Amino acid sequence: MTDRVKHLVAANASQILDIRRHLHANPELSFKEFETSKFVCSKLDEWGIPYTNGYVKTGIVAHIEGKNPNSKVVAIRGDMDALPILEANDVPYKSKNDGVMHACGHDVHTSCALGAAKVLHELRDDFEGTLKVVFQPGEERLPGGASLMIKEGALDNPKPSSMVGQHVLPDLAVGKVGFKSGMYMASADEVYFTVMGKGGHAALPHKLIDPVLITSHIIVALQQIVSRRTKPGVPCVLSFGRVEANGATNVIPNEVHVQGTFRTMDEEWRFEAHRIMKKLAEELAVSMGGTCDFRVDVGYPFVYNDEKLTEFARKAAIEYLGEDNVEELEMRMTGEDFSYYTHHMPGCFYRLGVSNEAEGLTSGLHTPTFNVDERCLEIGTGVMSYIALKQLQSQ
Repeated sequence: MTDRVKHLVAANASQILDIRRHLHANPELSFKEFETSKFVCSKLDEWGIPYTNGYVKTGIVAHIEGKNPNSKVVAIRGDMDALPILEANDVPYKSKNDGVMHACGHDVHTSCALGAAKVLHELRDDFEGTLKVVFQPGEERLPGGASLMIKEGALDNPKPSSMVGQHVLPDLAVGKVGFKSGMYMASADEVYFTVMGKGGHAALPHKLIDPVLITSHIIVALQQIVSRRTKPGVPCVLSFGRVEANGATNVIPNEVHVQGTFRTMDEEWRFEAHRIMKKLAEELAVSMGGTCDFRVDVGYPFVYNDEKLTEFARKAAIEYLGEDNVEELEMRMTGEDFSYYTHHMPGCFYRLGVSNEAEGLTSGLHTPTFNVDERCLEIGTGVMSYIALKQLQSQ
């Protein structure tokens, strides 16, 4: 069966490559994937694969039925949205939409999911059950397209027993994939606060309430929540990436705006930390004569890779690629809305190697120069197809 899947993937490789290049050249932002959705539907129509579209406006769920379609149902996922980044790559398929780029590899994910749909459609007489292929919008933007697809019933009628997804990883060489059982990726919450004081001439600080100074104390104090309040052994990160104090060398502003992210892998601690951060920031500001408006926008929960499913997928990948090409991943503090699926059913979220150091394809995700060694398309399509097929053939 591995040879049959590899043969079908190779036979469709040029189509999958063309699909990826089309998607890369025509990226669309989260929840605005209208042309992308039409393109995916056109391919499914061309191949005679039935689907339901219109979930969260642009989401699609394809249905590939084997023998006894209700006997078992499994799902795979490809996300479709791009990022607000101006592409710096000089390639024939460079983004045509200025300021929008597939800098996170979702063009690869969608192409591989489409490729897997075509392969399994051609193998539908060789398995029992149904494969649902979920083409999802809005992974990059809260509240996450996965949560909305679930709310709108994309996983119902019939409900899958498991969900498998993959994501490109530039730290992994092309030809390889990686797995991690259990806790894999962190919850991801957005932190916003504004410190209000009394601005004025910087040479007269005794007449002012300096919100810049108050903000600096708050940022330092909040880090102590991570180092002194988090249980040892619980991964936890608090980082601030934007601080706006619109003053000058001799002007102290009236207020300072701060944005950051809070990540952890313990749901109870997650929400307790929100409460502690808010209390500390607001009370510290008051103690220094100012005020603080503090809020946390709750983001994606942690990604939990079901041990049994992940081990099954890992063994399937070893059968398909060989043991030398399947690696063990480390826990990551990045976030991913695939987590919603893993909180509804057994899930497995693995990584697809895309880098090629010799060709200079080493840029990180979310950068203007991110690109992949396109040989990853056959690997990603094949591994995803084979994992799904093995699930549908198992008892």
